[in-house]
Amino acid sequence: MLWNTPDIDSQASRQLVEAMGLKEVVANLLVQRGVDTVEAARSFLRPELSALESPFELSYLDAAVDRIEQALEAEESIVIFGDYDVDGVTSTVQLVRMLRILGANPRYSVPLRMQEGYGMSRDAIERVFAGDPPGLFIALDCGTNAHEPVAYLREQGIDVIIVDHHQAKEGIPEDCILVNPHVHDADDVPWKNLCTAGLVFKLLHGILKRRREAEDPKIESVQLKDFLDLVAMGTVADLVPMQAENRILAWYGLHHLRANQRPGVRALCQVSGIISGQSLESSDISFKLAPRINASGRLGDALEPIELLLSEDATACQKIAQDLDAMNRERQGIERGIAAEAQALVETHYKEAPGVILHDSNWHPGVVGIVASRVSRHFYKPAVVLGSEGAIAKGSARSVGGVDLVTVFQKCADLLDHWGGHPMAVGISLQASLVPEFRKRFEAALIELHPGGLPEPSLELSDWVDLSVFNASFLEELDRLQPYGQKNSQPVFGIRSVVLDQNPEVFVKGGDNYRFRLPSPAGSGRGISGVAWKMETMPEAGVPVDLAVRFSWNNWRNNKVPQVTLVDWKMS
Repeated sequence: MLWNTPDIDSQASRQLVEAMGLKEVVANLLVQRGVDTVEAARSFLRPELSALESPFELSYLDAAVDRIEQALEAEESIVIFGDYDVDGVTSTVQLVRMLRILGANPRYSVPLRMQEGYGMSRDAIERVFAGDPPGLFIALDCGTNAHEPVAYLREQGIDVIIVDHHQAKEGIPEDCILVNPHVHDADDVPWKNLCTAGLVFKLLHGILKRRREAEDPKIESVQLKDFLDLVAMGTVADLVPMQAENRILAWYGLHHLRANQRPGVRALCQVSGIISGQSLESSDISFKLAPRINASGRLGDALEPIELLLSEDATACQKIAQDLDAMNRERQGIERGIAAEAQALVETHYKEAPGVILHDSNWHPGVVGIVASRVSRHFYKPAVVLGSEGAIAKGSARSVGGVDLVTVFQKCADLLDHWGGHPMAVGISLQASLVPEFRKRFEAALIELHPGGLPEPSLELSDWVDLSVFNASFLEELDRLQPYGQKNSQPVFGIRSVVLDQNPEVFVKGGDNYRFRLPSPAGSGRGISGVAWKMETMPEAGVPVDLAVRFSWNNWRNNKVPQVTLVDWKMS
């Protein structure tokens, strides 16, 4: 694997060091992120909620607020329909909670993934209505491409609001209110890359502004910041760029999440092993909270996490959180079994192919996206992993750097029933009988687009540093860059000529997870502890090696100590 280090504007970095007293490494990291002035650095390192733009700057949000106000005044029936992932769940919880405060009693639902698939469909609509259609239908985190379902709703005289952040594939639905910055707003607006949880937060802000202007007593005690824990969960889990307004909302949201005022959040943190009062990082959402919320959508009914986050009953929350935890363990077991089978298939049949399409009618479509990520990462090639629902093959694709899946799939689109996503991840469905032809076309498209072969695997190092920098003081300054995410990834540092004193030790669980310890630079003390996950080989003691590592805290039993995570290594 190639290790690349970006060029640094040393003058801009030096200016940040001199004006703000930052460590040079941290100043370099800011400049790499385009934060290259003192004013920008201060805003980045200490976000302010006051920097959020007026919600009414967002296209058509005023129209959405007007229609919701009308429904509240007329006491109309309202249905809220969200997606089944974390972004959809937290968006739904926010809006349901606000409308309840304002005296409404909206019905809410999400698609049944196994029966109805993703997003709005006539089957899902009829199930939710149960013979009692509403006056207003609000779709969250879906709907931008739901032309036929929106037309079906309008035929019944039902008004439709869509709040979504997905790209439009072929125009947009007619005769509805669509709040989607990827459709209507300029590329340089600070709310451009908000996920739906962030957009709904904007919607709530707009509603509160109107209600305050009307001197509505129902909102006297409402604090908009109390919704920020939900916004942070949706923002981090949905992998949107951690810049501009996303960074502001996530930064404050993580602080509110730590306070754990919501009974459902407290229960979810408890089953996830997060200690009350512990400082939270974006990784706690990504690897602990989000998988438990998503497990219900993958294997069961995603209404459970919505009920969890809406409930004020601590006992009920504990029961739901334990159910989600059990579902997540079940999901992990299913996923491990499918991943082992999938990797064996690649080794046996597709190791030389430019990309792989794997299909087994026994695989659960709800977990194959995670398996596709594992296969793609392990073999460093695009991977499509499909399960079956009757005669339909359904699943997910994951890509590697430099390979745009949207472009690839456009060359195979005539074979697919449904597909959508972005360059690195796509969800698809097609007739199972067409999978062999799809495989041929997929491979041919990759060869056509990359005639010289796929881009070589590479790792972007943030900087080369000396082993001596790894201490608690440096880590505390690094923490100011959090929360990490897309466009603000956790730094990966290179260290040259490290000689381990002892061979790494295998974890008790799993044969490819290791513990090791970096030597103390001064030759005394215990050095810094390290871990390596899913590493096929490890360096031996006594041999000079170059290491690529991430540096973070390890929270364990109320203790907080610095730790490195090995990303890659090579002989010096």
